[in-house]
Amino acid sequence: MQICEDDLTGSQIANLLQEHLDDMHAITPPESIHALDLEALRSPDITFWSAWEGEALLGCGALKELDTNSGEIKSMRTARAYRRKGVASKILEHIIKEANQRTYQRLYLETGSFPAFIPARGLYLRYGFEYHPPFGDYVEDPNSVFMVKQL
Repeated sequence: MQICEDDLTGSQIANLLQEHLDDMHAITPPESIHALDLEALRSPDITFWSAWEGEALLGCGALKELDTNSGEIKSMRTARAYRRKGVASKILEHIIKEANQRTYQRLYLETGSFPAFIPARGLYLRYGFEYHPPFGDYVEDPNSVFMVKQL
């Protein structure tokens, strides 16, 4: 698996991100969706990576700088055909490594509270994330779970 910074111009990544947004809209009330679209991910404060095996897109993830001491994980997604094969773990490890290189002290994330998000929450817990109150511009929301990892 090769993880590389992505410029978000390829059709495969556009399709994966659209699948991500479609899934979020199918299971989450609109006011609780915090997934970013392609244009929002092109923000200068976000670094986006994609994971590949040859020509196959396996998944993606992003790191948004919140301030000089902290970042937020965004757009973690594994392509359906590659779920449960360690893709998300490798992408998460890559993001954590980058956050450490940036000397962040904290790494935050928001994910859903619905049963469909249990695997994601389990992954984050295995990597040392803990439940946390809302951060940044987020507000308390029964459809969201907030987590933080001290680096």
